[in-house]
Amino acid sequence: MRAKIQKWGNSMALRIPKSFADQVSIRLGSSVDLSIQGGKIVIEPLKTEEYDLKVMVEAINELNLHSEYLIDKPKGKEIW
Repeated sequence: MRAKIQKWGNSMALRIPKSFADQVSIRLGSSVDLSIQGGKIVIEPLKTEEYDLKVMVEAINELNLHSEYLIDKPKGKEIW
């Protein structure tokens, strides 16, 4: 597919067709990695790490448990 580079502020922009974005699972706000490989511009989607709260809580132990602390006094009607 051919596309045209357009001006976007002081930069250049390239529109990514929805069909291409769908094939690599990117959407508005997705992060991508830009690189130059063999004289070509390569755009690769970055995979977002998915977190599982249950797994994270199960990983808490005495070595990585942080103590509670307050960094400021209550404001307004807060009760600590």
